[in-house]
Amino acid sequence: MKATAIAPSNIAFIKYWGVKDALLRLPANNSISMNLSNLFTTTTVEFSQDFKEDKVVINKSINPSQPPLVRGGVLVSPPDKGELEGVLVARDRVITHLDRIRSLAKISLKAKVVSVNNFPTGTGLSSSASGFAALTTAAAAAAGLKLSEKDLSILARLGSGSACRSIPDGFTEWIQGETNETSYAVSLYPPDYWDIVDIVAVVSIGPKDVPTSQGQKLAKSSPFFSVRLKHMHEKIKTIKKYLKEKKFTLLGELIEYEALELHAIMLTSNPSLIYWLPGTISVMKKVQKWRKEGIQAYFTVNTGQDIHIICQKKDAEKISKLIKEIPEVKQIIINYPSKGSRLSLDHLF
Repeated sequence: MKATAIAPSNIAFIKYWGVKDALLRLPANNSISMNLSNLFTTTTVEFSQDFKEDKVVINKSINPSQPPLVRGGVLVSPPDKGELEGVLVARDRVITHLDRIRSLAKISLKAKVVSVNNFPTGTGLSSSASGFAALTTAAAAAAGLKLSEKDLSILARLGSGSACRSIPDGFTEWIQGETNETSYAVSLYPPDYWDIVDIVAVVSIGPKDVPTSQGQKLAKSSPFFSVRLKHMHEKIKTIKKYLKEKKFTLLGELIEYEALELHAIMLTSNPSLIYWLPGTISVMKKVQKWRKEGIQAYFTVNTGQDIHIICQKKDAEKISKLIKEIPEVKQIIINYPSKGSRLSLDHLF
């Protein structure tokens, strides 16, 4: 009973921030995203009667009492207290998710899980989205479950909200729903629908101070949160129109404005959340300068410091070179629209 899955991270064009139900991870609003071709998690899951307990290996962090850490491909040992807590929390979340799947499959077998990201973890690049989408797809298959895309999306959401968007292909919409059964993601367009490019500028490989799941709890403390929700339905309607008509300039302007609005909510929460680093702001200012020079590029930022630059394929090479010239940028990752989670025969163990 072994299966392996690969799942992409995703970048939200219209973000979700704040939850209606923390246990079910029901978001306060719909969101629109694009799956990313070169940010992904590979996860292998095996259920066996030979296992006496669950064993979880995340980016080579094996021993929960003193785990070595791999950060951006670099071994960091020993971990500090915050890093150790992060590993333990991730391990516990994985086991909780395995329990959900065992319950659905009506099995009690323990599991071995090995999961590897090909990109920096915990820096705002949605590693929990790709991680729990891959875990859900692999564990469900290993447990013998035959789930629809909708059911996989619902199940992935319980592990990490944005993971539900990494299940369908291409450009997706997460429908907020009011119950567990009505909150899931659907594909709006396949990966080859539009040659949009997402270039990630990595400005730091260190984990952010406040996990997204904790930050979500502060959303309603911002005096502007209710104002944001009031206009969200119209914003979703507008961006879907731009996607349908392939209006890149209007799409880019809305994506950038949405990112700034999201962080305005974070900045005005109590306590405030400041995810940006100097490098984040440096990239933002460069992108705005390039536009004045006639280069069509727009930025967006999730809950972290690393930043995404959205452009068209015809401009990707030129923009990539410009990004590399920014001193604070340590790495760039070029992404195209991607398939969602899928099974693979290349097991990790």
